[in-house]
Amino acid sequence: MEKSAEQPRGRLSALLPIGVFLVVFIGSGILFQDFYAMPAVVGFLIALVVAFLQNPKRSFNDKLVDVTRSMGDENVMVMCLVFVLAGGFSGAVQAAGGVESTVNFGLSILPPSVAVMGVFVIGCFISTAMGTSVGTIAALAPIAVGISQKTGIPAALCIGAVVSGAMFGDNLSMISDTTIAATRTQGCDMKDKFRENLKIVLPAAVITLILFLILASGGEYHAEGDLSYDFWKILPYLVVLVGAVAGLNVFIVLTAGIVLSLVVGVATGSIEWSQIFTVVFQGPDGSGGIKNMYDITAISIVVAGVIGLVKANGGIDFILYAIRRHVKTPRGAQLGIALLSSLVDISTANNTVAIVMAGPIAKDISTEFGVTPRRTAALLDIFTSVWQGIIPYGAQLLYACSGAAALGVTLTPVELLPYLFYPILMGVGALLYILVFSGRKKAKAEKSA
Repeated sequence: MEKSAEQPRGRLSALLPIGVFLVVFIGSGILFQDFYAMPAVVGFLIALVVAFLQNPKRSFNDKLVDVTRSMGDENVMVMCLVFVLAGGFSGAVQAAGGVESTVNFGLSILPPSVAVMGVFVIGCFISTAMGTSVGTIAALAPIAVGISQKTGIPAALCIGAVVSGAMFGDNLSMISDTTIAATRTQGCDMKDKFRENLKIVLPAAVITLILFLILASGGEYHAEGDLSYDFWKILPYLVVLVGAVAGLNVFIVLTAGIVLSLVVGVATGSIEWSQIFTVVFQGPDGSGGIKNMYDITAISIVVAGVIGLVKANGGIDFILYAIRRHVKTPRGAQLGIALLSSLVDISTANNTVAIVMAGPIAKDISTEFGVTPRRTAALLDIFTSVWQGIIPYGAQLLYACSGAAALGVTLTPVELLPYLFYPILMGVGALLYILVFSGRKKAKAEKSA
């Protein structure tokens, strides 16, 4: 119990910037009936100002150090670099005609009613192999929009399938940052965490598969227009898929996809030599490519700055302490870990950062109440992925919507929520698993620790 007393209590007031953002962002969307009325980056800048105004005893320079150190965190910079490469690949492969050919090929061999389910399955496969949800969304969002435009299936349903598939691999992949962070903080092997994780989330994946099949087959959808395709233009997607399966680093995979898209585009006449750099930057129509990543990159950096001050002011410590002091049983410990990881992810909008923050205190809770390291690692990864896949200001939904907008389809994160079956079912399934299998047995390794 001494550990509990030594744990910093933190301050509820430190969470005010997050509350201000939620009120301003969600409130303006409801008030104006338009969630684009308040750009997310502006909302977070307001939150950053509020954070700077707090704790007046500290100097402005000290606060600035906290902000910039958090902005320059390795995880944040890696994420931003993935955004840039994902945007470059998206722009190059669109310019090369890869999106249209891939959509036409899929619709030529599959009934439209199966196409949405297929997008979900492919998303699961790619994200598990690549270890990144954002990279998966970058690769599949244009295809999903193309399927919607060709068949009349609602775009929100198609994009929802992409996001659901992307979160499957983000949570399970052995090369995902979240898996690495979860297993390292809990001291367990990745294969053990994978097995524990899979048996918890597999029912959610199966139910999601069935739901997408039922919803897409419920209407009289049929493919319209020219369905001709060029296999060479599909090749960049195949290379990305094979590279991901081979376990190549996401940076290598996306870079190879960009280069091959340009080669194919030039060879087939879809891209002029003089355009090879501009299409990577802005896509074929001037609104895609790396340029389309500016907003989400800026948002990620500003959010990191806000969280830096929230953490320095004791906001994260307040969340951790509040949960830690109410844990009494093994089942309660697991529910506490679930709540802990959920609140930190909602506050940070970054599941890797949330796991890194919550991991040490979750380790203390699990050790005291006999929850195995693999179970704790799985719960940390699952619940941060649940919220990361449904919070409207998270990178995944914001990027999915911006990717659709680049192709002329306007969607808001709120419109996607009804179709985010997998993240929601993953959370429900994990809660049921905790209640049924509470893990009361003490782990020998934790006893010795």
